[in-house]
Amino acid sequence: MNTATALSWRDDNQSLTVSLGDLEIATYTYDATDEQRESPRPFFHPLRTTAGETVSVYRPWDHVWHKGIAWSLPHFGEDNFWGGPSYRRGEDYKWLPNNGAQRHERVIGSGLDGGAFSFSHALSWWTQAGKHVVDETRTIRISPGADGNSWTLFFETEMTNVSGADIQIGSPTTEGRENAGYGGLFWRGPREFAGGRIAGPGGATGEALRGTRGQWLAFVGQHDDSCRFSTVLIADDTANAQHPPEWFARSEPFACFGPAPFFSTEVTFAAGTTMKNRYAVVIADGDSDAGRLENLAAAAGDALRQQPVEATA
Repeated sequence: MNTATALSWRDDNQSLTVSLGDLEIATYTYDATDEQRESPRPFFHPLRTTAGETVSVYRPWDHVWHKGIAWSLPHFGEDNFWGGPSYRRGEDYKWLPNNGAQRHERVIGSGLDGGAFSFSHALSWWTQAGKHVVDETRTIRISPGADGNSWTLFFETEMTNVSGADIQIGSPTTEGRENAGYGGLFWRGPREFAGGRIAGPGGATGEALRGTRGQWLAFVGQHDDSCRFSTVLIADDTANAQHPPEWFARSEPFACFGPAPFFSTEVTFAAGTTMKNRYAVVIADGDSDAGRLENLAAAAGDALRQQPVEATA
């Protein structure tokens, strides 16, 4: 599909959908209504390539709190903004009354400019016990790729700690579970991507990349029915505090990955301070060798260097 085709969008006051020509490529549910134990939070699903292949999944039976791509933090102090049970040292996973929610407050702006779509909104984070702990401003930008076979999602979050106390942000690994440092911008792929290829800079591949540091990571999977391949690549901004991050990634028993800035070391989120993180996600049609991945990573870097357009309400 020729990505010179114009973008368009619609908003139903709970989610927005961006189209490239006649193809819906991304839906962002910004006012989620999931169950409390799934830690309601905004998410991207479905996500589609320019060939129309879906590269995300919503509420898979094995982990119903996995939602396409979402900003998810499992160890936010004693609270869980990931969903599901919490890992506790010496106790394994257990269900606790600690599943927080990220609530949409208001749209700051949205619009098309320079061939890209941007959307900003304000959120507040609340613990299950009813305490307001974070105010967040989140901005997304979607732009077609120059190669005609990809598009890029820019994601920026600015969280301010309004809880009145320092918060330690970590992961199951900082709580004692080896090599399970997930948390951050997390992608869950479709069921047929199980057994797909995890790939990183320099031609490195495989699950051994879990826990390693790098500026970007990618996943290549093959679809049922069409038997076509698709590629998802996420790049970390060089300005992020934990850059280059450790990465959490799996290809078995299901496909998932994401930058994990709190993988192996707790980070203190001091009271009253603001934490900013920026990422670029490239959704590409087709298989990708090492050379193409480097080109996609370069496109992601370009997206991170661009400032989001000033969206208008």
